[in-house]
Amino acid sequence: MVSPNSPRNLRKTNQNCTIFVPIPCQKAQFPHSPKKKSSTEEDDPTAEVSYLDPETDPQSIADWELDFCSRPILDIRGKKVWELVVCDSSLSLQFTKYFPNNVINSITLKDAIVSISDDLGVPLPEKIRYFRSQMQTIITKACKELDIKPIPSKRCLSLLLWLEERYETVYTCHPGFQKGFKPLLALDNPFPMELPDNLVGEKWAFVQLPFSAVQEEVSSLETRFLFGANLDLDLLGIEIDDKTLIPGLAVASSRAKPLAAWMNGLEVCSIEADIARASLILSVGISTRYVYATYKKNPVTTNEAEAWEAAKKACGGLHFLAIQEDLDSEDCVGFWLLLDLPPPPV
Repeated sequence: MVSPNSPRNLRKTNQNCTIFVPIPCQKAQFPHSPKKKSSTEEDDPTAEVSYLDPETDPQSIADWELDFCSRPILDIRGKKVWELVVCDSSLSLQFTKYFPNNVINSITLKDAIVSISDDLGVPLPEKIRYFRSQMQTIITKACKELDIKPIPSKRCLSLLLWLEERYETVYTCHPGFQKGFKPLLALDNPFPMELPDNLVGEKWAFVQLPFSAVQEEVSSLETRFLFGANLDLDLLGIEIDDKTLIPGLAVASSRAKPLAAWMNGLEVCSIEADIARASLILSVGISTRYVYATYKKNPVTTNEAEAWEAAKKACGGLHFLAIQEDLDSEDCVGFWLLLDLPPPPV
């Protein structure tokens, strides 16, 4: 890790800190369409997608990302249309299907999941990630009946970006599109809770790493340590120069390995600096938010937090969490590559 700013105790304040100065970086550019696209989807916004990349081994697709929600589209009855959207993280698997609002239940979803497997010749997934808490009951019941592990998580980044693309190129072109309709199932953003004891570290600091070093860290997840999570930056269309400094948060603990193991059991989504409350907020799962750390609010710490957030924004939301035994250590025992994305427009 690069030399951090003056460390602070988690949950404690410390006036001795230095300002984190971000280096301007090339903003991440996200694609507005999946890399692969079904021909049936090209011009007809009412068409449904059922696609498997012929170069992909179906057996290798073990995890799906799923959304089952209403769209800003009315059917001939004047009722909102619902849609099931399924993909894998590489977008090698893509599936969409419209449904009337009077058949939305776990049985419909279970049958649809089975039909995807049968029609495309892919095995039922081991895990399905979803990001809407309001659909948890239906999704969980359908998955458990098929012996699939449902995972509530906002790390459905391929799905989120695909939904954004579909809104722009499919939904708004649909003959039943209703401009100005707000999403029926808005994403939660609850007030942050106290951090559980098993997730508490001892020291923390804002840090920065060149993008090349970040890539080295994530590439070594399977070789140097066991804990962490990567992102497919190529698929997400993130183009950043190797020398660009990526902002992150380093956390040190004498029990770093157990801490990283506990963190690894969560779907870590993002970290944000809450300037008004002089705290860092850790988001995990769908709607769980923790007060990860606090600091004494003064002009210096406020400037530092604002600079860190500005650096994160300049990199398209890309940032990281590193867990170490000591903040001066060159090695990590846990490394999570994180990305802030706005909620989808549907």
